[in-house]
Amino acid sequence: MRVLSKAAVVGVAGAAVAATFAGVALAANDDSPTDTNGGSIVEDFKYPGAAAILAAQNIELISGDGHIVLADCGTPVSNNIGVIKVWTTEPIGQSSDGLVCFKALAATGRLDLKVPGVYEIRGDGQTSTTGHNGTATVTTDAGTKTTKDLDPNGSTQFGIGDGGEEPTTLLQLTVKP
Repeated sequence: MRVLSKAAVVGVAGAAVAATFAGVALAANDDSPTDTNGGSIVEDFKYPGAAAILAAQNIELISGDGHIVLADCGTPVSNNIGVIKVWTTEPIGQSSDGLVCFKALAATGRLDLKVPGVYEIRGDGQTSTTGHNGTATVTTDAGTKTTKDLDPNGSTQFGIGDGGEEPTTLLQLTVKP
């Protein structure tokens, strides 16, 4: 765990401004170090702006390592790598159309989240030799958890998309070499 002194982050906290992230307006940082909170910042791995994203897109982003982030589904492809697309039966995402996208920013990453009604996840690779390897963990309403390897350049079916009768909730995405 890395702890930064108040002096080390004053410039960053003082410069915090409202931002837009994957179509959601995020407020300025309210967790600036002060004399009353010990004057330091400790990383808790909570997803930044999670409350605003939940309110705007009905996606519950819990925590992660920062290497998988919510992304605009229109993010341009770079080096034959696009975004990981998650389809759901629920009205979620920027357009409430049941599609939400994530961008892998490194070779390894983890994101804990809750996305209900997931039936398909499309890897980010645009050719047969590109895309991140990874896994997705889902659960049913009855509590049955399943983890599947994701096709890095194709689609993987879950729940009703895989012939199951119960909808599944996406709990975790990972990418790995």
